[in-house]
Amino acid sequence: MTNRFRTIAALGAIAALTLTGCATGSDDAGTDGASAETVIIEHALGTAEIPADVERVVTLGWGSTEAVLALGIVPVGISYQSYGANADGIEPWVADELEALGGETTVLPNSTETPIEAIADLEPDLILATYSGVTEDEYALLDAIAPTVAYPETEWSTPWQEVITTAGTALQKEDEADAVIDGIADELATVAEEHPQFAGKTIIAAADFEGTFYGYTPADPRVEVLFELGFENAPAVEGFDPGDGSFFFTASNEQLDQLESDVLLLYFADQATADAYLASSTAATLPQVDAGTVAPLIGSSYVAAVSPPTALSVSWGLDALVDALEQAAPAE
Repeated sequence: MTNRFRTIAALGAIAALTLTGCATGSDDAGTDGASAETVIIEHALGTAEIPADVERVVTLGWGSTEAVLALGIVPVGISYQSYGANADGIEPWVADELEALGGETTVLPNSTETPIEAIADLEPDLILATYSGVTEDEYALLDAIAPTVAYPETEWSTPWQEVITTAGTALQKEDEADAVIDGIADELATVAEEHPQFAGKTIIAAADFEGTFYGYTPADPRVEVLFELGFENAPAVEGFDPGDGSFFFTASNEQLDQLESDVLLLYFADQATADAYLASSTAATLPQVDAGTVAPLIGSSYVAAVSPPTALSVSWGLDALVDALEQAAPAE
């Protein structure tokens, strides 16, 4: 999936709960052949009719793997993750949950395109690609293998809650999905309560990758988590056109001085990268560098845990995120 590379690049530098078009089949089979147990989910690329006896799930993109695991099911196949993961392409929070569930899975080939043949070989009953960049052509091939759920509206922008509710609906575990979301919401609310200094402060989340400065818009799930902690979107973000990527915008070095906010959260893969960037003449033009209000989140796994957040990664990486934010917004 070609757009995955774009997202990984941004990561490397670095809410609505309403499920679009979800319903269950009626008591009568009807002309569409949907049985009473069939779950119907409409999404941006089509409609998935999912039977009640799903056993073999393949998860693509970001977040669906964690959502399915959080519901107590081990997917038969998961996407390879190249950032913040181990040599096998598995993030630490996913590895922890696989061990806890005592399950094994197949990591799909590392590719910029969806590995259609490898997925077909797994003979899935369901393919979840709720937060992904699956194209229309790829979707047609996937849906011929098994019912496939793509993103509800825009690629790589699905709210983390909706990734979880989609998995819950598809697997007929709605109550369990709600419990997962409530648990994360409670955890974020507790952090917000314990850090009243975050409330009302404007924030920009961003990363510099190979000389390009990426800022994230409110459409991006990683920004939504910051709002849950009490922060507000910086008005400066509205002055930048996200172009064809609604979840991010780019700023030239000459524009960095326009990015005013109370806090600037910057994502870095490692300490050396952070030190080099923050000491550069380019970074010196950022207002927050002079003001001492930069929050550096350092470590590829910690960056991946909140970029974007998932059913398992939010809790895993929350302490590191809060520690970074406290550097820019200490207790008063």
